[in-house]
Amino acid sequence: MSRTISLVLGSHNHVPLGAGDDEFEAVYECRVKPFIQTLYQFPRIQAVLYYSGVLLHRLERFHPEFFYLIRDLLSRKQVEILGGGFYEPMMPIIPPQDKIGQVELLTTYLRKSFGKRPQGCWLPALAWEQNLVSPLNACGVGYTFLSDSQFLLAGLEGGDLYLPCVTEDQGKIITVFPASNELKAGFARKNASDVLNGLARTLPPGSWTVSVFPETLFTGEGDDPESVFQRFFEELSRCESFVEYTTPGKLNRSLEKLKKAYFPGSLGEAPLYAGSVFRGCSGPRRFIIDYPESNGVYSKMIYVHTLINQLRGDKARKRTAREELWKAQGCDLYVPPPHGGIFRPGLRKAAYRALIGAEKITREKGRFSPSLLHFDVNLDGGTEYLLQDEKINSYIEPRGAGIFELDYLPKNWNYLDTLVPRGKAGAEEVREKKRRPAAFTDTLFSPGAETFFRYCGDEQFVPGEMDRGRLKIRFTLPVNDQVSYGGIGMEKTFQSRKDTLAVSYVLVNNGADKTDFVFSSSVDLSFPGCGEDFVRVFRGNVPFDGNAAADTAGLESLKFQDLKNEVQISLGSKKAFEVRIVQASAPCEVRGGTADLYQSTRVTLLLRVSLEPGQSWSNEFVLKFSH
Repeated sequence: MSRTISLVLGSHNHVPLGAGDDEFEAVYECRVKPFIQTLYQFPRIQAVLYYSGVLLHRLERFHPEFFYLIRDLLSRKQVEILGGGFYEPMMPIIPPQDKIGQVELLTTYLRKSFGKRPQGCWLPALAWEQNLVSPLNACGVGYTFLSDSQFLLAGLEGGDLYLPCVTEDQGKIITVFPASNELKAGFARKNASDVLNGLARTLPPGSWTVSVFPETLFTGEGDDPESVFQRFFEELSRCESFVEYTTPGKLNRSLEKLKKAYFPGSLGEAPLYAGSVFRGCSGPRRFIIDYPESNGVYSKMIYVHTLINQLRGDKARKRTAREELWKAQGCDLYVPPPHGGIFRPGLRKAAYRALIGAEKITREKGRFSPSLLHFDVNLDGGTEYLLQDEKINSYIEPRGAGIFELDYLPKNWNYLDTLVPRGKAGAEEVREKKRRPAAFTDTLFSPGAETFFRYCGDEQFVPGEMDRGRLKIRFTLPVNDQVSYGGIGMEKTFQSRKDTLAVSYVLVNNGADKTDFVFSSSVDLSFPGCGEDFVRVFRGNVPFDGNAAADTAGLESLKFQDLKNEVQISLGSKKAFEVRIVQASAPCEVRGGTADLYQSTRVTLLLRVSLEPGQSWSNEFVLKFSH
């Protein structure tokens, strides 16, 4: 008995929201264009194509000729187009209503652009949870793809790794094709004909189905993308004696008596995440736990989704807000490097810009009332506090009594969208590894000996007086005899006033001895970038660089000019302070290598304090925004 391999050759392409034009052009020139142009020259080879809505929108704007080529391939029945979520969403973690909305948005776009409704869909990062079956089925999706490593997790092995199966949820069924990680890795290392011949030798006689979505192809020295794809398709054409190139839609219409399987929650590539014994087991929810920055975007997304659902009457406004929300659901913020983009500030900022924009749409003009709310914003079982004013949103958590999100609504900008440095030896970085950076996190330390300190950002403050009318809330730090400077009590009050945020402190020496210490409070400000093209700092009207020790002392205010957003932030204090300003960056894998990407500017304010027993000390810091 002979063996026949039905090969589904796929091409998956996506550019995340927030990526620059240079990245888009690189994807187009190195992947999208050479694949399609070369495929056109080999009419006997069929393929299935997926392009995210974000990428298609840019292609339509900058390379409309690409659409003509796709239409021609469709008319030749040489290709099939996959649907999916328009903004490449992380499907398992977004609300069911958004799952359906994202799929229908891309389906409508594809039908209008190419005259065909997609039969199947692509799942970003091949991220799976079993409850995806019902919404996909409701959208008319007949099939999708999961990796062979996910088939192993479902208990399938041997020949079952080369056959589609069906999966079910709540009585709804879709077909699942196995996408081969083994072939994908092989195409990156060797000629395609060698890989396919090797596969044919390992398979027993019979008819088998293999899907592969190559990301990189075997490259010779000095090869350009066109020659790489030309050689790849020539190698594929040499295997037509035992390989039939087909599309999943054709196969799905002829399939009968498929095996049934249930797939546990997972990501599609086993090497993606080293957080579990079998690395394919870890899905996006584990990543949300390990990366607080990812959880920040996720929890904000859920909060805004709730606000949108509360809108009544105005369907157009609700639809507009929901489409802004969908922009922030991209999978790139929920998968680890190198595939993920949580370390890339441009992607995070694009998500927050969309989320804040959606939140603003939910505020009816002329009827919004500033408010002080308390509920579980972080979705961690605790209670956080929201100061919501006309121009500023401040999100405060009792642990450390710090602001973990600071939105300036006129510019749709979260100035606390930053990233905790990883892999550094500093005690503060180690402590905060699983926490988001916050503004006005406090430390008490010994003058001249910063190793002897009390880091208040890890301590639980007790919420106190709440004045909802004046948008004012007070927190108290209890005395703690188990830590350095534990006899110092602290009261900390936040108050929002339109474009101003005031943070007041009262420190009390509850000990029996006089205590001298340095009080420091840190504010992370995340600008579009660093350097004079992005941000300038002034002391009064004089440019400030803080290089000389004398320049950093005796300050009463600093001004930061965010040039890209055209925003000025004034940071003032009733008492004179010293300041340290450092730039936080994090290494990130980008196209062509690794680069240190700017994350935020940390401003640390320092004031010397001397307290007799029972004596108190007070100060107030003020952040004022203008544009």
